[in-house]
Amino acid sequence: MRYIRYLFLAALAVGLVTIAMANRAMVTLNLLPEELSGFLGFGWSITLPLFIVIFLGIIAGVMIGFVWEWMREHKLRAAGKRTRKERDALIREVKKLKEPKAKPGDDVIALLEEAK
Repeated sequence: MRYIRYLFLAALAVGLVTIAMANRAMVTLNLLPEELSGFLGFGWSITLPLFIVIFLGIIAGVMIGFVWEWMREHKLRAAGKRTRKERDALIREVKKLKEPKAKPGDDVIALLEEAK
């Protein structure tokens, strides 16, 4: 299994290096379109190699997917927490009900049974 993982990581590395080598051209990323930045009086832009833009897009997509899935599973986690609380309460109740009841006047016997 370890070798399969290493083979997968090697193939992924070769793929990423190939994409990086094929997309080395510089591109300019603008925060706002030129017309809007001229109207508002400010604009932000950065020049990066295209492969960095591609990799950042992939990473952003994966992170958005993780957050989306975490929010979607909130109902399941909440239901699980409620179920665990109910289970713990029932376990405590069963323990309490299984405890022997001391009869009036049998205080000495009840104390001896608790000591066991």
